[in-house]
Amino acid sequence: MKKETTLILVKPDAVAEGLTGEVLRRFEKEDLRILNCRMLRLTPALLKEHYAHLAHLPFFPEIEKFMASGPVVAVALQGPKAIERVRELLGPTDSTKAPKGTIRGDLGKDKMHNVVHASDSPENAKAELKRFFGTEEPKV
Repeated sequence: MKKETTLILVKPDAVAEGLTGEVLRRFEKEDLRILNCRMLRLTPALLKEHYAHLAHLPFFPEIEKFMASGPVVAVALQGPKAIERVRELLGPTDSTKAPKGTIRGDLGKDKMHNVVHASDSPENAKAELKRFFGTEEPKV
């Protein structure tokens, strides 16, 4: 089976609560390999680029403020059907609706404080990997 590479961002609240290791452990336990990892603070320009599909909406300033409130951990994960598997492991975006046993169901608080952003398609994964790591296919 062909391996895919996808991006996750461990969000500022999860980093502040010391959940990064637990999040990464859950992905590694499911045979998703970490290809690259970096901690950074998201600038207004990077946030506007990353959330361009939401930047025109009235709630974007709230997202921007939250995502700039502390560092995030960007991670390139690789494995068979990585995009689909990561999203299954995370559960629904709204943590209050995510089943127990999923990352968001166990560790998240609500729709915004939902622990992790994850790429939702191969096209978005390529663009997001390039945005955060300078290449579409990070190498170990």
